[in-house]
Amino acid sequence: MLSSSSTTVKNLPLKRRLCFLLKLVCFVSSVLIFCEFLIYYVVIFQCRWPDVKGGAHMSEKESSASVLKAIILADTHLLGEIKGHWLDKLRREWQMERSFQTALWLLQPDIVFILGDVFDEGKWSSPQAWADDVRRFRKMFKHSVFTELVVIAGNHDIGFHYEMTTYKVNRFEKVFNFTSGKLITRKGINFVLVNSVAMEGDGCAVCRTSEAKLVALSHKLNCSQQKPNHSNKRCSDVEKLPASEPILLQHYPLYRKSDAECTGEDSAPPEEKNIPFKEKYDVLSQEASQKLLWWFQPRLILSGHTHSACEVLHAGKIPEISVPSFSWRNRNNPSFIMGSITPTDFSLQKCFLPFESRVFTIYCAAGALLVILVLAHVQLLTPPFYFAQRLISKHKAV
Repeated sequence: MLSSSSTTVKNLPLKRRLCFLLKLVCFVSSVLIFCEFLIYYVVIFQCRWPDVKGGAHMSEKESSASVLKAIILADTHLLGEIKGHWLDKLRREWQMERSFQTALWLLQPDIVFILGDVFDEGKWSSPQAWADDVRRFRKMFKHSVFTELVVIAGNHDIGFHYEMTTYKVNRFEKVFNFTSGKLITRKGINFVLVNSVAMEGDGCAVCRTSEAKLVALSHKLNCSQQKPNHSNKRCSDVEKLPASEPILLQHYPLYRKSDAECTGEDSAPPEEKNIPFKEKYDVLSQEASQKLLWWFQPRLILSGHTHSACEVLHAGKIPEISVPSFSWRNRNNPSFIMGSITPTDFSLQKCFLPFESRVFTIYCAAGALLVILVLAHVQLLTPPFYFAQRLISKHKAV
């Protein structure tokens, strides 16, 4: 009986240590699960689809039938084998995958648009590296049959104009079913996909083909928007499209001098806003921009490339939204656009993803607390209560 009691006393410190170790494991696991999984649900759950004009008075069934719910994001820049460190790849791709999959699950969009620069090294990729990048992209951005994914070419996917080749363009088109001048019509809404890298205006083979398709599509759209009783021989044999004014989707923004007029917490940093943009590199040329505006008279333009948010008006009436980068490698506060769109109207709302600085703050605070708990447990750090108790005892003894 005495031996059994002695064994229990000896095992008590061991049980306490195991119990403490189990608590530490639970604490660390909880922090990891929250920061790497749950935080995306907590943040994106707060995003709401914007109301489109008249949408508030529709029934839920009418609204879902007539309003297209679209998510627009840009510049994911999946790292390649040349410049991409494996740890950087792992971290950034996990963040984007969790954000995208969480957004799909919570928001259930009808369609998702990615406005170019899907890959970081598509302009350099060997066939094997390209196949690996595409495989990773499909894993990260997998989606159900109820959500459509539309991807637009960017300069990092097919190269800047001087790097762009027919081989690179065809390789991208084969994977993403993308062609410049392609029209996508959903719920009576016309979306025009533009290969803005091919808007150089120098008559290159890819540029000529791209511009010819855009001109032909412009003619179709213009004919479709004319009144039925309007006699026009040029439109007599043209296939009629929905009369909705189109929305342009492209990678390069239309021409603007700089980001000086851009505002918002995700606009360019103050030290970069006044740097002049270079035509055909940072933005489209003035000539190409005027062509697109003249050809299509769009009601909205959505672009990427700058990695920062901006909203500008062209010709005093046509809004262009530059969508910031979706990757934490480019921004501390990535985001995407949520659009409620009808054939005659649209409403946009920005949805921010978790700030990386806040995630690091949580990790640092948890790490500091973990150190304090360990030191207190091994009695290298005296808890304040016991420290105060000892001071009082010493004072009474004196």
